[in-house]
Amino acid sequence: MLQVQEMVERERLQDRVEMLGSVPHVEVRNMLVRGHVFLNCSLTESFCIAILEAASCGLLVVSTNVGGVPEVLPEDMILLAEPSVPDMVESLKRAIAKQDSEDAIGPLEAHERIVSMYSWERVASETAQVYDTVLQQDRRCFQERLLLYQSLGGFSGFVACLIAIMIELWSHVVDWWQPRDLIDVVPDLPTGSKEK
Repeated sequence: MLQVQEMVERERLQDRVEMLGSVPHVEVRNMLVRGHVFLNCSLTESFCIAILEAASCGLLVVSTNVGGVPEVLPEDMILLAEPSVPDMVESLKRAIAKQDSEDAIGPLEAHERIVSMYSWERVASETAQVYDTVLQQDRRCFQERLLLYQSLGGFSGFVACLIAIMIELWSHVVDWWQPRDLIDVVPDLPTGSKEK
């Protein structure tokens, strides 16, 4: 942070740069709508809610091309750069030019597109589908799993089998120590609307 402040002073940008520090969650939207481009310089990222929030507020996103970031937004709402300063600077220049052009996506259109792509209901539904798929798959017996691990060959196959045996033994110890029939089962929540 000190280096950024020194750079702002050196380049005489005090009237153009505002250091916000930590922003309360309820104020994030108000802060984002003031901008035009959102810069995400992350080196590792699985999804990045921040770029989704920025795009939803109408900002063009410039982000490092890492993790799951390329899958979050459509190509016309994000510019991806390699995680290097020169590539980030070049992508930022392109973003500024794009936001000044007629090709810029308006904030309302950007927001409506994000709303149509993402919702917590959809996330919950897709997560439940993944769990249902896993539960419906045929489970392999222990011996079949050992044969699969052994097929890795060499030392890695031996280590995988050894780990599988240790986990299997530990699960039997835990099952003996805390039998499954003594564990309370969480009842399913009722679905549908309540009658008044």
